[in-house]
Amino acid sequence: MLIADVIRYLEEIFPRTYAESFDNTGLLVGDPTQKLSGIIVAHDVLEEVVEEAYRKKANLIIAFHPIIFSGLKSLTGKTYVERTVMKAIKYGVAIYSPHTALDKHHKGVSYWTGKMLELSDMRVLIPENHTILQLVTYVPHEHVESVRSALFKAGAGHIGEYEECSYNVEGYGTFKPTGNAAPYVGEIGKRHIEPETRISVIFPKHLKEQVLEQMFSAHPYEEPAYEIFILENKNLEIGLGTIGTLSGEFSPLQFLNFVKQKLHTGFLKHSSLPDKKIKKVAILGGSGAFAIEAAKSAGADAFITGDLKYHDFFKAENKILLIDAGHYETEQFVTENLVEIISEKFPKFAVAKSETNTNPVKYF
Repeated sequence: MLIADVIRYLEEIFPRTYAESFDNTGLLVGDPTQKLSGIIVAHDVLEEVVEEAYRKKANLIIAFHPIIFSGLKSLTGKTYVERTVMKAIKYGVAIYSPHTALDKHHKGVSYWTGKMLELSDMRVLIPENHTILQLVTYVPHEHVESVRSALFKAGAGHIGEYEECSYNVEGYGTFKPTGNAAPYVGEIGKRHIEPETRISVIFPKHLKEQVLEQMFSAHPYEEPAYEIFILENKNLEIGLGTIGTLSGEFSPLQFLNFVKQKLHTGFLKHSSLPDKKIKKVAILGGSGAFAIEAAKSAGADAFITGDLKYHDFFKAENKILLIDAGHYETEQFVTENLVEIISEKFPKFAVAKSETNTNPVKYF
């Protein structure tokens, strides 16, 4: 088995298509065609993590945060990033990062933190726009079922809990084959009228290439007519953050203690305690100050994230309890969940959670 096999599987679940434009996801160091010997899953990659992988004879590190974020202009060992990359190259250890591609999955980082807080009915807090495409194509009647089935096989036609969704309208298509055309029906130089069905399906944008490949493969026409539209519909399975409901109501102080217990931290920063019970909770793992208004608009009684600044806490306006639980603390369950996901798919390979605590923030 190759390193590329693991990467391919992860990108089927967490497509890099949805990663933020500023991010640097993917294989950052190493050769994807290298045979896999073992996997270490870490929150960050430091020299210690590379050493750990080498000791455990693992040649792939899957790290949530990318070690290379902006361009490297040299490899001289003057920074921890350069030293880590140099050591990975020296030991033949590949480094892969899913980062914001994983962040945006509806059952990704924030969802996993929500599970630790025992939230139910979780949904994406900020659904993504412009990630749903619509394909329209025109097919002669006798090939409608084969083309439609091919589109479904490629992943098109999935809406929420429903699969194989399409809309079909019967009509007539006209065309005149010319030159060196090899028409499925009709004659060169003569206009032809063909009874056709207009098939319309939607699909997430990361499936575009395979949907088109299946359509061309199943379509009988030499030059199939088709159109692709970008829809304004929000994608409820792709986006940042999660929002869900607690099993019971908490006073603000009770809820703060509950969060400390579940996130294994003795330190929380928070806004003034609102005069209401906490029932509906929004979460955005990592740096989530930008989502405060989204949490308020969604009716959250509390919003948990990391890296809030002084003036961010004023935005609570006594309408919501803002909690800064820490960047690492709100993402900490990534590694164990990734280990589980990878182990289920590749049970014959050693997949281990890194023993190195990479949280750079210490509390006194």
